[in-house]
Amino acid sequence: MMYILDTNTLIYFFKGVGNVAKNLFSISPAEIGLPAIVLFELEVGIGKSVQPDKRKIQLQQFIDTVNLLPFDRQEAICAAKIRLQLESKGNVIGPYDILIAATAISANGVLITHNMKEFKRVDGLQVEDWF
Repeated sequence: MMYILDTNTLIYFFKGVGNVAKNLFSISPAEIGLPAIVLFELEVGIGKSVQPDKRKIQLQQFIDTVNLLPFDRQEAICAAKIRLQLESKGNVIGPYDILIAATAISANGVLITHNMKEFKRVDGLQVEDWF
């Protein structure tokens, strides 16, 4: 099983909040996926951080141990289907969340997020909250 991490999950991990660290340390790093979109969001956050050097080191150490998941053709097609499905229901979520959901579905993984309200709207997406 691949566990795909949402941005808020990693923020909680780095801040030591909730049960995220306990759950992450209980599985193999080979089972952890980090979407490229999440990396983008984290890099933007680090750029705005009061401790960017510390956060950059933390993130790099983490990335070195897990699977970085690209956003490619398969993910783009999946994201388009998600967007159209959500639009047809009048229930659209944020554009980055659609890309993250598509990455998780394409990897046949479980998305780990505290943002259950939005992600539960996506058909076929498995989600868990480790907070």
